[in-house]
Amino acid sequence: MHEQTDGHEQANTHEQANGRSVGIVGAGPGGLAAAVLLAASGAQVTVYESRPTVGGRTSRLTLHGQGGRVHHFDRGPTFFLMPYVLEEVFAAAGRRLSDYATMTRLDPMYRLVFAQADGPSVTLDCTQDAGVMAARLGAIEPRDGAAFEGFLEENRAKLRAFEPVLRKPFGRLLDALDGDLLRAAPRLKPWRSVHGDLSARFRSPLVRLALSFQSKYLGMSPYACPSLFTILPLIEYQFGVWHPAGGCNALMGALAEVAAELGAQVRCGHPVRGLGFEGDRCVGVRTDAGEHRHDQVILNADASHAMRTLIPPGLRRRWSDRKLDGMKHSCSTYMLYLGLRQRLDLPHHTICISERYRENLADLAEPGRLSERPSMYFCNASATDPGLSPNGGSGVYVLVPTPNCRSGIDWDAARPRLRAAAMDKLAELAGRRVEGLVEVEHEATPDDWRAQGIQFGATFNLAHGLDQMLMFRPQHELPDVRGVWLVGGGTHPGSGLPVIFLSAQITARLVCQRLGLAYSGDGALRARAVLADRPDAGHAHGPALGGPRAALGH
Repeated sequence: MHEQTDGHEQANTHEQANGRSVGIVGAGPGGLAAAVLLAASGAQVTVYESRPTVGGRTSRLTLHGQGGRVHHFDRGPTFFLMPYVLEEVFAAAGRRLSDYATMTRLDPMYRLVFAQADGPSVTLDCTQDAGVMAARLGAIEPRDGAAFEGFLEENRAKLRAFEPVLRKPFGRLLDALDGDLLRAAPRLKPWRSVHGDLSARFRSPLVRLALSFQSKYLGMSPYACPSLFTILPLIEYQFGVWHPAGGCNALMGALAEVAAELGAQVRCGHPVRGLGFEGDRCVGVRTDAGEHRHDQVILNADASHAMRTLIPPGLRRRWSDRKLDGMKHSCSTYMLYLGLRQRLDLPHHTICISERYRENLADLAEPGRLSERPSMYFCNASATDPGLSPNGGSGVYVLVPTPNCRSGIDWDAARPRLRAAAMDKLAELAGRRVEGLVEVEHEATPDDWRAQGIQFGATFNLAHGLDQMLMFRPQHELPDVRGVWLVGGGTHPGSGLPVIFLSAQITARLVCQRLGLAYSGDGALRARAVLADRPDAGHAHGPALGGPRAALGH
């Protein structure tokens, strides 16, 4: 893990503008991946991170329990999908991801618990084995089990068609005429929602929920989320759900390590206070140590917040405060991290879907209100990775989707109610009350997320409706100013770790073009395997990412 560097380091040393100097504001997944790609391409890179460690929302939280016991948590993302995208970043640097991280494919991928208004809950363990999964869906509704393979095949074709669109910038309305997008459009059914698309194929409401709750990865409702995103369950069933040893935060440390090996400087504990401009051209960043000149600057902070706080209003006519205020933002989350003194018999991932799920989703829409019976997510990563809570303990991560801060909810007043609901649900899952096992805990509300520089506390960034995708999302190269770029969930393709890594690839390639550097990632893309039938395509495996992998292609 990269810790804080000397806070008294003088400005204007390594990062003198020299025609290929790049400053990156924020050491989140997008910033770190961009740092690796740019450094591998020959740029001189300096990453500025305000916190003591790298990762941003994908950082590690460590709580100290009794008798010297510790509990380690991912602060944010816990699902790791599409590992081949991150493999491409490492390959561009001449490295292998498997040399820096140990990955375990989870089976079951997760457990779904559907609450029922008129009876006991229904439990569904979701596996990457397509035949077994079809049988489990068929036990709910026979015709739906028979329809499952057709659903996967249709979405393989959809993902294959849309994948090139995820890999290129869309900065102008004319980009809507892009050939890849036009070829993909008939498969995307933009007039349908995820729920509408699934309703045309599956009869059981529970089966539809099992294949649509993934819209929450984007902070969206399947009733409003564009039908393109039926590719999300396909991604799980095709590529698996993985756990990196140490958590997703460990991947951030691995990226920082590779960036440093390539000569990039990663400066933790160095908040950027503003950008320097000469006219409309950005010439560097300003920290407490002084002015640091760079030829290009990449923002990996929350896009809405960063534009407001780092770029003067007069230099962002396209993305004015009024424009940003009018954008739709995602929901937020209440988080509860529990360090328990005993092991808890829970799966790695458990998603509890309320019997009032559709009402839950309506409650989350801006401005929003608290749900009476919210859905929840529980991560018991120590079931797979005991080192996260050594000496016989468990670390349980609880996420409750909530409205963002535009709701006006008093989160200090709401906190006890949310905690009580989470503890009640955990007791239901564990078959016993666990309050007596809690030796340490930590909470985070939307107010806490907002205090960390996340606009409105919207943890999943800007919403992903059709009116805020592609060219309608903030561009990788910001208009109105020269030399300022975005990377991360606030730009195309959107939020979620895999697509943030795709965002880093897009931004790094564009910056290399601007600097006259050959982009190192092109070779990695040419070497990438294709989505095809293979013996292990539908089966779960233990640790290992080496060897052939499923990716996208023809």
